[in-house]
Amino acid sequence: MPSKFLIASIFTFLFCFSTIAQEKEKKIKKLPKEVIVDSIIEIKKPFNPLSPAKAAFYSAILPGLGQAYNKKYWKIPFVYGAIGTGVYFYITNNKEYNRYRDAYKSRLAGYTNDEFYFDSEGNQLSTPRVTTESLERGQEFYRKNKDISLLVTFGFYALNIIDANVDAHLLQYNVDENLSLAPHYEFNEFDATSNLGLTLNFKF
Repeated sequence: MPSKFLIASIFTFLFCFSTIAQEKEKKIKKLPKEVIVDSIIEIKKPFNPLSPAKAAFYSAILPGLGQAYNKKYWKIPFVYGAIGTGVYFYITNNKEYNRYRDAYKSRLAGYTNDEFYFDSEGNQLSTPRVTTESLERGQEFYRKNKDISLLVTFGFYALNIIDANVDAHLLQYNVDENLSLAPHYEFNEFDATSNLGLTLNFKF
């Protein structure tokens, strides 16, 4: 009899324990999602590995378009200002180079009717305002400036592409407010020395 009573008690205990566990499980399942989901978890924008390549491609097609893709609109006037300045100096030097070249070719052909044979009022002069040797030097000068202007223009165009690519890379770095980089200064009282450096802090 005692053994039967003991067995019955064990079965009763196990049954009650199982019932309590099932009830707890049902209560957990019925809890709203807001309670189960930890409010500390923050869903961030997914990382796009092709973003820098896209920004560079857009800037290569049209200068400033990559900056617009990165939402750095304030950089667009600087891009067009830099490239426009290079184009302006190229056109100006090319125009002056053509003037000197046309006059030089005319003189080599034996003509004395190029623009440098006339004064500001249109009267023909007996001797030209610019000699043939000066025309040669002028061509070299403006050709050199024209080439430099072209290189500068292409340089600004390349910088526009690089800037868009680098900006797109930096936008994907963690710039959370919980991250901080601050200067660190510490005075050592034992040997009267000081230590200076940078401290990186992260707030949880």
